[in-house]
Amino acid sequence: MKQTYLFVAAFALCSTALYAADSAAAAPAPAPITWSGFVDAYYSKNFNSPSNSTNALRNFDISENQFALSLAELVIQKQASPVGFRMDLDFGTTNDIVQGVAPYGTTPYNTLSILQQAYLTAILPVGSGLTVDVGKFVTHMGYEVIESKDNWNYSRSFMFAYAIPYYHTGVRASYTFSSAFSATLHFLNGWNSYIDNNRSQSLGLTLNYQVTPSTDIIFNGIDGFERPFNSPYGKRAVADFIVSQTVNDMLSLGLNADYGQERLGGSAGPLDMWKGAAIYGKCTINPKSSVALRAEVYSDPYLYTLNGYGTLPPTNPFDTKETLKEVTLTYEYHLFDPLITRVELRDDLSNNPGFFSTASATPSGSVTSQPTLLIGVVAIF
Repeated sequence: MKQTYLFVAAFALCSTALYAADSAAAAPAPAPITWSGFVDAYYSKNFNSPSNSTNALRNFDISENQFALSLAELVIQKQASPVGFRMDLDFGTTNDIVQGVAPYGTTPYNTLSILQQAYLTAILPVGSGLTVDVGKFVTHMGYEVIESKDNWNYSRSFMFAYAIPYYHTGVRASYTFSSAFSATLHFLNGWNSYIDNNRSQSLGLTLNYQVTPSTDIIFNGIDGFERPFNSPYGKRAVADFIVSQTVNDMLSLGLNADYGQERLGGSAGPLDMWKGAAIYGKCTINPKSSVALRAEVYSDPYLYTLNGYGTLPPTNPFDTKETLKEVTLTYEYHLFDPLITRVELRDDLSNNPGFFSTASATPSGSVTSQPTLLIGVVAIF
């Protein structure tokens, strides 16, 4: 009888061990950590030959008549299953501009200056899955992004440069309600900031509706106080509207419209506003080459965004209102799959003279346009 008990006990232990081994074998392997990145450089020629060697009113392609390293990026990522993370390590003049770091090392870097993004992701068991990101991430606003390789044109629009932020620190929660509709709620410290500077967070919203398999409509919004707490509070709000249309295998179209406003000094304070619209088109000639066109108009009547969100509207109601326009034509060619080469012609127009620099011998006050030629190269790995 004792031998029988021992046999049963041994069988139970073996069965438990085998079941545990089978369960471990059946459990899905954790998602791997992936690495990717790119190096982006360009040469730009401004036909106004500005004496300061700078393309005016551009945000990233600012260097003129010289070669420049725009951005080098390394992405380290683990897909959430159910927990993951992402880190984007960025270096170059583009990152200096995004992070608000003065050029040539005049402002010391801090730890977060090289992190374009660094956030944790968790998929919570709510309905079909609620995706929550916590940390620092790029803005949900706008049709274009910081990485030139992911845009149709090399240079960025005025709206991307001035109407919307670059990044946020906070929490966002995304939920897919159906195959056609999803939404994301953002709870943020503010615009382009690691910390909250006024003890009042901002709220953001993204609504994405796929009308048809070839047509997407996206609404983005952000609203909150952005002025420092020791200044008169000013509430800033921006609405961002995007339509994407795939006509066929060769032709894709896009529309982006923005409206923003900020009231300074309380409810009775002056109101600054800015608005713009851009249309996009891309024609794929063959697997190696394509042509993209962008046309844009951007209105900033009181130069509020063009001056870095730092000035009040003028008291003179007859002060000249500023409107910018630009047309950009970009040819893209892939000599190799991981190598993108772009040649871009762009002309910026202003309804007022004085915004574009010229050669020392030419009065800049008479110039209302800025034609440029750019060659950009992006190597992806």
